[in-house]
Amino acid sequence: MQHTTVTPGQASFDVTVIGSGPGGYEAALHAARHGMKVCLVEKGPLGGVCVNWGCIPTKALLRSAEVYDLVRNPASFGVHVQDSSFDLAQAVKRSRNVALKSSKAVEYMLRKAGVEVRQGEAVLAGGTTIAITANDGTQSALEARNIILATGSRPRAFPGLEPDGNRVITSREALIMKEVPASLVVVGGGAIGVELAWFYAKAGSKVTIVELLPRLLPQEDTEISEVLKRSFEKGGITVKCASKIASVQRGESGITADLVSEGGETVQLEADYMLVAIGVTGAIDNLGLEAAGVSTDRGFIATDALCRTNVDGLYAIGDARGGMLLAHKASAEASIAVETIAGLNPEPIEDALIPRCVYAQPSVASVGLTEEAAVSRGHEVRVGKSLFAASGKANAFGQLEGLVKLVFDASNGRMLGGHLVGHDAVELIGEIGLACRLGLTAAELVKTIHAHPTLSESIREAAFHAMLPA
Repeated sequence: MQHTTVTPGQASFDVTVIGSGPGGYEAALHAARHGMKVCLVEKGPLGGVCVNWGCIPTKALLRSAEVYDLVRNPASFGVHVQDSSFDLAQAVKRSRNVALKSSKAVEYMLRKAGVEVRQGEAVLAGGTTIAITANDGTQSALEARNIILATGSRPRAFPGLEPDGNRVITSREALIMKEVPASLVVVGGGAIGVELAWFYAKAGSKVTIVELLPRLLPQEDTEISEVLKRSFEKGGITVKCASKIASVQRGESGITADLVSEGGETVQLEADYMLVAIGVTGAIDNLGLEAAGVSTDRGFIATDALCRTNVDGLYAIGDARGGMLLAHKASAEASIAVETIAGLNPEPIEDALIPRCVYAQPSVASVGLTEEAAVSRGHEVRVGKSLFAASGKANAFGQLEGLVKLVFDASNGRMLGGHLVGHDAVELIGEIGLACRLGLTAAELVKTIHAHPTLSESIREAAFHAMLPA
């Protein structure tokens, strides 16, 4: 690693943030609001992977698929459409414009807050020094009393499934394809795999999802996962759980893969493309961590609950730190790191209170403990459920799939977790997250007046169900 000497008069900052994703830019803005002199270093477009190649463009594409799906089945709404078709190039163009607009918004907020932005690749160069190599090769350095590493994550490579950008692809290539493939194998039944599988199925691909574990979204409540699986299969998506890809042959026109089920049965899959979405690791290579003496743990930067590394003045947040790899977790950790630097006493994150969302349709949202997790931790539980099919608003929208499932501690009545699957269920998770954080009871939720007709009434109905005699 090349060490750069800081020259007299060179800029010195209270806080320098490396990485401009949701964690990074939030950290820079938060530090600026505390009156600190702040620099943010980013080697790519502002906003990081989330804004440019993850959360934002993915949701824009999913919206295009949702509109197309509605247009194909409009008759019951009294709408007649002829000759509908899906233009993937236009959908991709729109998603890129949405991402660009979001990136420009990040740039504007940083500039307005007085944050100095430097484009280039940053390396810890010893002590309080950061060496920066600009995109044109120009080298410089700066000093920072505190450094926040917010470098995000990158796809994890698995032997035999290495993406080639041609027939075996990652989510990045999937976001900019020019034509809808006739067939697609998606390896991984987590959030990324589920969302892109749903998108391409709605766009017209024959899609197969392969998941090593026994069910889709294996971290979610079993009942919720089963509802999603049934919906996907009803929509023509083939779901192969408890299965793995043993080998892949790549050809000019597609791939051939050997699929091995839990029982040992082998079948052959053929498809135009294979999308590998089976996990990520921290993007922490080439940061100079080893030379700086920074501890890492299984591909992520090790920190305490306040995001402090083992090196004084050095913090890590977001995907680089590990844990749940979610943008809103990174934003929350940004506040914790900055408030720690400011000498305040921030409250550490409680992982169970971090909401998890999957944006296919039906969408999945959850916070807190699943029923299985609550029982395994020794809780006696009461569970309340409400089907969206009983909701007037869901019926008006013509979206009847799914349910709300609430988990309460039977001994004190307090909410332990909430889990939803249904059309736009992700928009309801905020209320449940607040209820879990405050430890509200089913009775308190029932006493809260919910507007009619709204999907949120299903939360109240589920709470009422939990109060009924067993």
